Formats: sequence, C-alpha cells, structure tokens
Amino acid sequence: MKDEAWFDQMESRIPTGEVRTRFAPSPTGYMHVGNLRTALYTYLIARKNHGKFILRIEDTDQERYVDGAVDVIYKTMRECGLSHDEGPDVGGPVGPYVQTERRGFYMDYAERLIARGHAYRCFCDKAEAEDSEEGGIHKYDGRCSHLSPEEIQANLDAGKPFVIRQKIPTEGKTAFHDEIFGDIVVDNEELDDQVLIKRDGLPTYNFANVIDDHLMGITHVVRGSEYLSSTPKYNLLYEGFGWDVPKYIHCSPVMRDKNNKMSKRHGDPSYEDLIAQGYLTEAVVNYVALLGWAPGGEREIYTLKELEGIFDVKGISKSPAIFDIAKLRYFNAEYIRAMAPERFAAVAEPYIRSVVKAPEIDAAAIAALLQQRCEVLTDIPEKVDFFDALPDYSLDLFTNKKSKTNAENSLEMLRVLKPRLEKLVAWNDETIHAMLVSLAEELEVKNAKVMWPLRIAVSGKAVTPGGAVEICRILGKEETLRRVDCALQRLEAAV
Repeated sequence: MKDEAWFDQMESRIPTGEVRTRFAPSPTGYMHVGNLRTALYTYLIARKNHGKFILRIEDTDQERYVDGAVDVIYKTMRECGLSHDEGPDVGGPVGPYVQTERRGFYMDYAERLIARGHAYRCFCDKAEAEDSEEGGIHKYDGRCSHLSPEEIQANLDAGKPFVIRQKIPTEGKTAFHDEIFGDIVVDNEELDDQVLIKRDGLPTYNFANVIDDHLMGITHVVRGSEYLSSTPKYNLLYEGFGWDVPKYIHCSPVMRDKNNKMSKRHGDPSYEDLIAQGYLTEAVVNYVALLGWAPGGEREIYTLKELEGIFDVKGISKSPAIFDIAKLRYFNAEYIRAMAPERFAAVAEPYIRSVVKAPEIDAAAIAALLQQRCEVLTDIPEKVDFFDALPDYSLDLFTNKKSKTNAENSLEMLRVLKPRLEKLVAWNDETIHAMLVSLAEELEVKNAKVMWPLRIAVSGKAVTPGGAVEICRILGKEETLRRVDCALQRLEAAV
C-alpha cells in the first residue's frame, strides 16, 4: 500500500469550492435515451450552478466493451451540445478520465480500507461464497472477515487467490438523503459484503465509482433509481474513508409503456436511431429533458441554453417517464417550422437529393415548400420523389369531389391550359398563378377546378408539398408542358 504522503497528494489534487458533476458511461455501443437523459441532467446541473461537467469513461467491464463505442459517446455529446470541461480528450486536473487507466489506484484504496477496518480479503471460492465476484443474488456470510492475521498471512503466503470485500456493520442502520426520493433508511443486516476488488485485481463498478467520484471532486451524482438499493453501501464506503458524501439525484426510469422499461433488445430507439429516423438533435434533447422533469408552466419548447438557466432538480419526478414517440414527433415538427429557411434547406437537402437527382431541380426551392408541412426529415423523400420522375399514377386522381373535377372535365381543362402555359414568357409563381386565376374567371369556375387537374398532371399525387403553381415553377416550363402532354395522352386514351 502507498504511504500516507501519496494519499495526501491525491487529496490535494481534488478541486473544491465548485459544483462538479460527471457523466460516466460504459462504452457498450450506443447511447440509449436513459443515458442521454442522465448526461443532460448532469450537464444542466453543472451549467446552472456555474460548475464543471466531467466526462469519465467506465470501461473496466472489458467483456461488454465495444470497439468504437467511445467515439459514439463523443459524437453524441458533441451533437447534443453537452460540452465537457474535463475528460479523456480534453484532460483536466484529476485525470486519467478512463477507468482502465486508473486501475493502479483502486488496490491501494482497497488496502487502505482494509487498514481502516472497513474491508477484508475473502479467500472463499465462488461455491463457498455462494455468489459471484460482482455480488450475486445470495448474501455472503462474512466468514473471511473473522480470519486472524495469522490465517490471512498464511493464505497469502500460499498464493491463495482472493477478492476484497466491503465490511458492512452487522448492526444498526444506514441512512442517506436523495434529492428526489428524500431520506432513506436501511437496516445494515439487509446489506451484503459486496466485492470491491475482483480476483484479477480489477475493481467492481461499485468500488471504482466511489473512488473516482471522490478523487474527481464530484459534488452531485446523477444516476438511475435502480442504484438506490446500492447507495447505502456507497455511503458506508465514503464513511469508511472519512470522505464527504456527494448529493444524490436518482432518476426514475424511462419506460416504453407503464409496465416495460425502454430496451434496445425490444426495438426501442437509441439516440442514433432517432437521428436516423429523421429527428432533429435539438428536438430530441428538448424532449428528453422533459422525460421526468417539469420546468413549471405550460411552455414546452426550450433551447439547451434556456434549459441551462432554468433547470432545477426539484422539478424531477419520482414517477417513471413514458417515452411517447408521437410527442417527440410533435416537438420535431415545431423545431422544423421554427428553423431559419436556409438552415432547413441545408438539413433537408440530403433527403431531397436521395430521390430528386436531376441537377436542374432546385433543392432549396423544394425545401421551402416542405418546411411547414414536414414533421420528420425521413418523411421528405416520399413527399418529393415526383419532382425527379412522374409516378405511374391512376387517372382516378383527376376525380375530386371538392374541386368538382373528373377525368372528362380534367381533359377539357388541360386542353385549354396547355396553350396558355406555352404562351407564358416569365415563369414564376406570380405569372403562373395570375394565368390560372384569369382562366377560372373566364370559364366562370372556381380556381380549384382549374388547378386540380394541373396539379395531378404535373405531380401524379393527390397530396403534395405546395400546389400546382409552386410545382410548375420548380419543374420549369419544359418539364411542366411535357407532363401536361403525358396527362392529355392518357386521358384521351381513356375517356
């Protein structure tokens, strides 16, 4: 074990006098919604209190480690605007910020805890202990805590493998306060002597977590409510070392429905999935913030910067939050409609160009039609594919009760329309619209009876972003007339 001067030096590195929070994900492949919410709340607590937000990678469970997962974490946080003040990539005063790079610390602290009487070496094999090195489902009987110094030394001299276990008091109670769930008291006899250091010398999650949180000066610990049952043991570790206990904020789970937690295995979306499904990052972040937290009042749409100013842990609910994809879709539509037209055009262009290949078609002009009619970006391709190629549509589309059109009168209308379209010199919304309205007045019919046949002829769809005028303008005069000719030929053959 290191000498006292080494421990004093480690203590001297710990920043004080500021709020410090941490997001400590395991690199297991993707960022699920619950993880994103934890990261967001942790970030907001730090920013609201003008503190520091730390990223720590907890990778001691190498069996679950997924190559590239750390990059997913960085990418997700960057896209969501959750900039960290300290972390593996930016450094900081209390690094390293990757657990496997800190492995030398944990045994030293475990031995110190043994010296202070709050831990012991356990030489039982797994069968004897009736549990796994991670704690298992059975309570260990603590037999190795009663070994004499001579017995311990004999086992060590014989090279007998061991784990290090926390020594839980056999009597009394352990109490802690959670900012959401209030004061919680647990009988110590209900707690097990959990494993702190495994046989391979690596720490368990429960031990590394406490050591790292203390050495990094973490003042507020945000995690899922499933860790409430482990928190008394964490508290006893803090007390065993003589350290201050951080503030606990345990958040209830995000649920798929009232009975089931969200799960990637059951097809529930991760952050990456939601982005791939056409949701905007800003909308996802806004919606996730409200999964179990309420700012008060009826307002729901907030920028991240606004959330930084108003977030308060008192607004976090004890009740599980249900993830409602329809609600997220509503949020996304609101964000799309509020975007600057230029930004929406840039965001929409890849989706437009996935189906509209013709370079002469202006993607930005199509985007302008979509912005107020689009809820998720993945809706775009099926809405605009007709700009690239006229679909094989049914002539039944020319029949529209509201417009009082059918195949017969649509044919007559297009025959009258074609030469007037050909005569237009300026090809823009104003001239096209003025010609169509003038024709309706001349024929003493409503505008729809003129515009509906043209809209079907140029789009082949009953529902389009924009009407006949906008579609004709974007297609251009030559392509518009070509499509009108096509409609005329088909109608003449059928009527």
